[in-house]
Amino acid sequence: MRALISVFDKSGVDMLAKGLSSLGWELVASGGTADSIEELGLPVTKIEQLTEFPEMLGGRVKTLHPRVHAGILVRREVEPDLVALAEHGIEPFDLVCVNLYPFEQIAREHGVREEEAVEMIDIGGPAMLRGAAKNFAHVAPVCRPADYEPVLAELRETGELSHETRRRLAATAFATSAAYEAAIASWFAGRESFAPVFTPVFEKHLELAYGENPHQGAAYYAERGVRTHLLARVEQLHGRELSFNNLNDLNAARMLVREFALPACVIVKHANPCGVGVGASIEEAYEVALAADPLSAYGGVVVFNRPVSARLGERLAEQFVEVLFAPGYDEVALEALVRKQSIRILNDTERRKAEVWERDYKRVLGGLLVQDRDWDVENREGMEVATGEPSEAQWGDLLFAARVCKHVASNAIVIAKDLQTIGIGAGQMSRVDAVRIALEKAHEHGHSLTGSSLASDAFFPFPDGPQLALDAGVDSFIQPGGSKRDLEVIEAVEKAGATMVFTGRRHFRH
Repeated sequence: MRALISVFDKSGVDMLAKGLSSLGWELVASGGTADSIEELGLPVTKIEQLTEFPEMLGGRVKTLHPRVHAGILVRREVEPDLVALAEHGIEPFDLVCVNLYPFEQIAREHGVREEEAVEMIDIGGPAMLRGAAKNFAHVAPVCRPADYEPVLAELRETGELSHETRRRLAATAFATSAAYEAAIASWFAGRESFAPVFTPVFEKHLELAYGENPHQGAAYYAERGVRTHLLARVEQLHGRELSFNNLNDLNAARMLVREFALPACVIVKHANPCGVGVGASIEEAYEVALAADPLSAYGGVVVFNRPVSARLGERLAEQFVEVLFAPGYDEVALEALVRKQSIRILNDTERRKAEVWERDYKRVLGGLLVQDRDWDVENREGMEVATGEPSEAQWGDLLFAARVCKHVASNAIVIAKDLQTIGIGAGQMSRVDAVRIALEKAHEHGHSLTGSSLASDAFFPFPDGPQLALDAGVDSFIQPGGSKRDLEVIEAVEKAGATMVFTGRRHFRH
């Protein structure tokens, strides 16, 4: 049996080489890999001995040779193939172990020059790996150190690798090659345009018990090449395994809480916020968020942008929380929280910001909708006061409501008071209905609407929605503007002595 080993990442290759050699395999290796195997005291044939040709062009050409690729691609059941190999004195390979130059790692480094990145585009490695994967009926393609031990274990047990194992390894090899080429294509295309061919790459990060419903299979994949992702540097300290819906809600909550620099708490149910609060302390922020809609908060995902203190931990332990996410926990808080078996406690140690170029994907029938993320944080810059004169307190509530509204399913209405959401109308076909639901939510939980502020994710096409809110006590509004009937809407607000601000920016979320 014969193995060809050519790896850039040499972690674990000593174990593989020793294991194969102990099983009587002949080892053939290239350049630095051969040197590493020689240092182990193992017999190894160098590629240049096999090809009888030295490396060329600074190592760019070393394995691109018929004595290598014919040995990989030969079909053992095709007589003319075997005759051709015999005529040229070429021996077949039974295993090819290759990993590729670290293009993504180098290309992402700050200040890397274009020519340095280009040199990390592997040519021979993918060719050998794809050749072995194509000929998986006879050759085992191995490209991950994680597969070394399982491969050796099967060889020790049975003396060979099964067809199923070789086929699985081929799938991994082609996926690895595809991801590599996609990273290179993305680098050449740049981040500023929507390329003619879009090739995102995702790696499985977590197996999930089921999807949105129990009859659907599911897994969580993280995008390759991004600085951080939903579960990057997140440790689960306690509780059941995370579900598809947990992760979907967690994403919604994390995206919203990043809008705030002050201590903030976001409670999410079914991917929509049901309670958001900002306070002088994280304890206050939680109480405010919970009081916004305590009924909906039951069994929700709770996210903080500050560590959980002992006092807050004791308070949270009194509630039914599905997922708790925070950048740290007091020991006393953890002691109180772990008494509840079901709560999933996530500790966030990520301090890197998400990439500003990150795109949004929405799956559609047979395709994918791709757009830039709606990263913009609402502030006063560029906004127009259409009528009235907002006080500083009103500006605070208006901007707070607008930031929350951006994360509510359209049509979306958010009513806020004293940096607390008191009524949210989400996902309605009619904007008037969204207003009505937000008002009803506020009444349902005993919130006073007098002096409250209302945000809309898109313009009001008629004055009817604002009029409902005005009649209930809302006295300031923030919306994109741009309707043909803006003047009618402004007149209704002005007549009531209220205030309205135009942002000039819509925030649909479907």
